[in-house]
Amino acid sequence: MKPPRRAELYRLKGELLRGEGGVASEVESCFHQAIQIARRQQAKSLELRAVMSLSRWWQGQGNRAEAQRILADTYGWFSEAFDTADLKAAKALLEELQP
Repeated sequence: MKPPRRAELYRLKGELLRGEGGVASEVESCFHQAIQIARRQQAKSLELRAVMSLSRWWQGQGNRAEAQRILADTYGWFSEAFDTADLKAAKALLEELQP
């Protein structure tokens, strides 16, 4: 299996655990693993997806400031393709996280 796919699998596992009311540490761990794998592979789109998942998780946990910070940092890397679904979703989430 190609490593970027592993990043997406960890992200999806975290989303499934989150949806099922999984243990908080396990949910967050999956998202962090997805981010780390995507970073090692320089897979920016997969990293953005994982960061969005983590940001939504943190938002639900009441950690809006950290969620906004990490997402803003990641979103800031992109300089084009703002019409893609992932970047549109990231922008919408950033707006939602604004204080």
